[in-house]
Amino acid sequence: MQLYLRDALHDDIAQLVELILGGKIEIGADDDLYLDDYADALYEIDTTDGAYLMVAELGGAVVGMLQLITFRHFQHRGGRCAEIESMHVSNEVSGMGVGGHLLDKAVSRAKDLGCYRIQLTCNVARDDAHRFYERHEFQPTHQGFKRYLDLDWTPTRSASQRRPNDARHPIG
Repeated sequence: MQLYLRDALHDDIAQLVELILGGKIEIGADDDLYLDDYADALYEIDTTDGAYLMVAELGGAVVGMLQLITFRHFQHRGGRCAEIESMHVSNEVSGMGVGGHLLDKAVSRAKDLGCYRIQLTCNVARDDAHRFYERHEFQPTHQGFKRYLDLDWTPTRSASQRRPNDARHPIG
């Protein structure tokens, strides 16, 4: 079977959510009951300059995905930088090179867009993934930190429908 690498389409959404859920270490906000929210997200990604949701398709099935975000950095004389998020590969094709091809495609696109660096984070519990990224010339140069915001967020409240708290409750 031929492996195809391409940008995500609306018809891929259910399979993409399945991939995310299949690779989760911890329970989070992802839920296949809210496909409209993912459709909104894909639309916003597609219409945002420098944002891409890339998929690997094999035999008509989506078997891998990653999100590539490119942005202008202030440092490095204002150079462009790229970030990889949400890389998932189906367990059924793990070890068959799908992830490597997908990652290489993202690196190639970042180069084509003029990025001087591409970076990603990976859950500290995923030792196999750490070795995978190192085999693909990524180096563990920094320690990442996260801070989750808006703990009352629910999947049915998209970012475009929310306003900062201070906009809802004027001070004074």
